[in-house]
Amino acid sequence: MKIMVTGVAGFIGMHVARLLLLRGDIVIGIDNINDYYDVQLKLDRLDCLGEFPNFKIYKGDITNQNFLKKIFEAEGIARVIHLAAQPGVRYSLENPHAYINSNIVGFCNVLEECRKNSIEHLVYASSSSVYGANTKIPFATNDRVDHPVSLYAATKKANELMAHTYSHLYGLPTTGLRYFSVYGPWGRPDMAPWLFTKAILDGRPINIFNEGKMLRDFTYVEDIARGTIKAIDKVSAGSVTFSTSAPIPSESYAPYKIYNIGNQQPIELMVFIQTLERALGIKALKSYLPMQPGDLVATFADVHDFERDFEFSPEIELEQGIDNWVQWYLDYIRS
Repeated sequence: MKIMVTGVAGFIGMHVARLLLLRGDIVIGIDNINDYYDVQLKLDRLDCLGEFPNFKIYKGDITNQNFLKKIFEAEGIARVIHLAAQPGVRYSLENPHAYINSNIVGFCNVLEECRKNSIEHLVYASSSSVYGANTKIPFATNDRVDHPVSLYAATKKANELMAHTYSHLYGLPTTGLRYFSVYGPWGRPDMAPWLFTKAILDGRPINIFNEGKMLRDFTYVEDIARGTIKAIDKVSAGSVTFSTSAPIPSESYAPYKIYNIGNQQPIELMVFIQTLERALGIKALKSYLPMQPGDLVATFADVHDFERDFEFSPEIELEQGIDNWVQWYLDYIRS
């Protein structure tokens, strides 16, 4: 198939595109290569993808509808994996407009072009952050998500609502994937594994929020990529219902679906740090800090529906994943 991957120079986007290319699909990549973090890292990811003859990159911004329109019209795309977004919970406190522009305006543009070009299936990235102030765990997709605690989470929930509208009005098949605490090679410099690893190697204290009393459903990036491709390969005709006092008839949701993708094995933050210390062979200096605004105390994915519908579950355990991450990081910073 000819598949568009937005955010292709990003952490998850690069891994998804690589697996698609390896199996022989044609990948049309889009990325604006902004400077939210090190541009060179994004260019290096693109260099890896550029080794495949079936890869084509368009450098530009999804907030520019004319830019998107020309690509859709020129390329004859069958399906779309939309991963382009302004990421990061904490940065949304500093630069809210970046999230509205990329995650709301940009997503609307993608939906419109998918509608106009009769795209077979749109798979898009949501986030475990949408569960916000929920206290029931594990998080299930039929839980209410009405109380986001960051603007980032609010934009991701808005994406799910926008996708439902297009599925309902225009019959556009859409599948939203709520990713849980993704880590692994080619990760982002603003995420905990990179921040912790760099600080430990530099002999600086690592910042541990909420006194380390946090749980995360850490999920290895290749498992996330494989799950995403499982989703794009199937045009969802399923339905989703929500826990409300007056549920809308489920048939009005087709062809719309939401799934969690996570390990379903939440890890204490201190265990994650100990695993990283073992892989590096260095004990971390630790600075314990209060809870950060916008963070969740725990994430824990209920993934039974994804396992049922796609016969898929993550394979990489934390120890192996951390070893892979550390080896990649050491090789990358030395190169």
